[in-house]
Amino acid sequence: MHFSFEEATMDQDALEEALNALMFKHKGIYFESHTTSPEAVDLVEHMEIRDSDVFLITYPKSGTIWTQQILSLIFNEGHRNGTEHVENVQRVPWIEYNMYNIDFKSRPSPRLFSSHLPYYLMPRELQFRKPKFIYVCRNPKDAVVSFYHFCKMNPHFKSTISWETFFNLFISGKVIGGSWFDHISSWYAHKEDVNILFLTYEEMKKDLRSAVLKICTFVDIKLNEKDIDTVVEKATFKNMKEDPLANYAFLPSDLLDQTKGKFLRKGIVGDWKNMMTVAQNEMFDKVYKEKMGDLPIKVLWDLKEEDAS
Repeated sequence: MHFSFEEATMDQDALEEALNALMFKHKGIYFESHTTSPEAVDLVEHMEIRDSDVFLITYPKSGTIWTQQILSLIFNEGHRNGTEHVENVQRVPWIEYNMYNIDFKSRPSPRLFSSHLPYYLMPRELQFRKPKFIYVCRNPKDAVVSFYHFCKMNPHFKSTISWETFFNLFISGKVIGGSWFDHISSWYAHKEDVNILFLTYEEMKKDLRSAVLKICTFVDIKLNEKDIDTVVEKATFKNMKEDPLANYAFLPSDLLDQTKGKFLRKGIVGDWKNMMTVAQNEMFDKVYKEKMGDLPIKVLWDLKEEDAS
């Protein structure tokens, strides 16, 4: 059954039904229903943490897959030289979406992990351990556009949801991952409590090499110039999009219908201008100002692509 939300009188019951088929709410956050469960999310709380662990933290559609590629290349010589063929989702697995049932405890150090979780849902052992966190922030206007296109590829979302409807859901935090504003605020509020490196998607686009060097320094890995060149080359959006280990093309069609689009779509800054109306942009700016307040977080809303790496 397909619902159209383009009509003036939108069927709220149908929308709720479609959303409930896609996600569930647990501990204040929405999760994708077909790749995790409340029980799996609860297990994260009791996860063993090591000081040598490295966690990649992002809000959805904010450069996670890109940074997974960078981390995998930095930490794995076999990925850099092409002698090993291990998908990034297994090298840098999700802690709340453990689709491969990986035994985290048996993995050798240093372990790499990915997560969309807010700070308060992270493992309890954080108060006793000092792992490293890399938080990648993307400007939320581009994040919501990317999220919208991604949502349309989910075969479990039985609707033809309009951009306007999705925009309003994002603003209200009723999407997978919850509120963008709450997510980044929760992590920034604890920046003095954890060992964390904040990066932005936009600065990575502008100067990828500098971002790679920052990450190397942060995780205490020294690579020679040739290896750095390899990481940068293999981590460009164009090359990563064609890399079967990184592009998530391997996801089964019952999880993502890639006939309707690609997991890695454009990877540009400023695409929101192609989607948002003037009224939506003004509304977003107002909400952003209200939600972010005095938080000293700078986001770049636009970037000339010819200036990007």
